[in-house]
Amino acid sequence: MATPLHEKSSLDEIRTRFDADVERFSNLETGQAATIDAPLAMDLITQAAIAATPTIRRVLDIGCGAANNTIKLRREYGQDFDCDICDLSLPMLERAEERISAENAGLITVYQGDFRDIAFPTNSFDVVIAAAVLHHLRDDDDWAAAFEMIFHLLRPGGSFWITDLVAHESGSVHALMWNRYGQYLSELGGSEYAEKVFAYIDKEDSPRSVTFQIELMHRVGFRPVDILHKNSCFAAFGGIKPIIGR
Repeated sequence: MATPLHEKSSLDEIRTRFDADVERFSNLETGQAATIDAPLAMDLITQAAIAATPTIRRVLDIGCGAANNTIKLRREYGQDFDCDICDLSLPMLERAEERISAENAGLITVYQGDFRDIAFPTNSFDVVIAAAVLHHLRDDDDWAAAFEMIFHLLRPGGSFWITDLVAHESGSVHALMWNRYGQYLSELGGSEYAEKVFAYIDKEDSPRSVTFQIELMHRVGFRPVDILHKNSCFAAFGGIKPIIGR
């Protein structure tokens, strides 16, 4: 990516773009069309969350957008739970709260802002979801602080699930996968659409490799950690906060 980290979009600039894109992200099936295998990845992280954490009382959805992942989890789980939703965009949060409340009777707590700046209660969440959000983290310190924070927010036995854009450690492999992604975008919306997506990725995003993130999860304490799916520049994976003594 051509844009250096210090010249990437600010959080305010990212928020402004998402403020204007609520309708697109309010569709469970097509809201993430630019993401390869988005419906499959959503299925996998919700099913994995239920399998890894059979009792779900409270969920945190970081960068929730219009709450597609929380809604999917509620439908798959089949029972109500309390949920905390966080996003930079107030219009996204308003739509998310509206959509969740139509399907879930649990308490909804809404936070606007960067999740790293919010005083969530520690050891409180059964499941934390981060879908298409962590690629906005910047340097190594940002990534380490975010993963450590999420680990402490989970109760022992809770689980953390990610679907996201990812980079690759090998430059040649990264170029290959980026080319495949470009072909996918061109087939989806034409060459101008592909160029538009690549332009905002270059300006806004700073993804890291799956291996980087898995190693970071291990470093902060997640055990076990599993990769659920990877296709080109997108992956779904997660881990469990161990219960001491087990």
